[in-house]
Amino acid sequence: MRLATFVPPRAERSLAGEVRGEHVVDFGPGATVRGLLAQEAIEPAAGRAWPLAEVRLLAPVPDPIAIYGIGLNYAAHAAETGAEPPEAPIVFAKMPGSVAPPGGPVVCPPVVQRLDYEGELCAVIGAGGRIGGYTVADDVSGRDLQGREPQWIRAKGADTFCPFGPWITTIDAVPDPQSLRLRTWVNGEERQNSSTSDLIFGPQQCADFIAETCTLHPGDLILTGTPGGVGIASGAFLEEGDVVRIEIESLGAIEHTIAMR
Repeated sequence: MRLATFVPPRAERSLAGEVRGEHVVDFGPGATVRGLLAQEAIEPAAGRAWPLAEVRLLAPVPDPIAIYGIGLNYAAHAAETGAEPPEAPIVFAKMPGSVAPPGGPVVCPPVVQRLDYEGELCAVIGAGGRIGGYTVADDVSGRDLQGREPQWIRAKGADTFCPFGPWITTIDAVPDPQSLRLRTWVNGEERQNSSTSDLIFGPQQCADFIAETCTLHPGDLILTGTPGGVGIASGAFLEEGDVVRIEIESLGAIEHTIAMR
């Protein structure tokens, strides 16, 4: 099942829906994707349907309680930065205000001069603190801030620095999250082409590690790390008007434009 938050044509209020092929079906009044994820079993949506092309997709969970990121979690990415593979997951937090729709925009504040992309598999927490599904995310990063500030809150957690979507694919439809092709393009140029098989710590390991100290709530996000090919390795940072596209096999794609505040 694919869960989305969307705004129908000529409407202002968002709805929770199930994506079926080229349509999205409303779950009904009061339903939210976060609320659906809290259920042990999700019944199929039975409301009105709209063509996907006619609705506006929002972040599938617009208001997660917590957003976690995992650093240096692909062997190739650790190698390109000159770092040793970590012995345990490196966990950081992104702010709830960093959430952005899959189509963005990502708005870069003036203090950031070296803006970077990180295409990532994102685990979404469901009922009972377990992983409930997966989605596509961009762990947007201000590399200059990250390099000079020991804590990464400003570098990773700035407003709009976490676009994700286009929907959440529930865990039953993702047989092996560690065998998915992940690709990133900037202005049509391929920058990342890897597989989640290169993850050092898999999604469940990351969730278990975080849960040792933090309660995981339905709708919480865990961005599991990025493969090699990020801008900091090549010096190719993002500029105003750039278009970032991230695609993960069987999960869909997000595409967003970079804007300068």
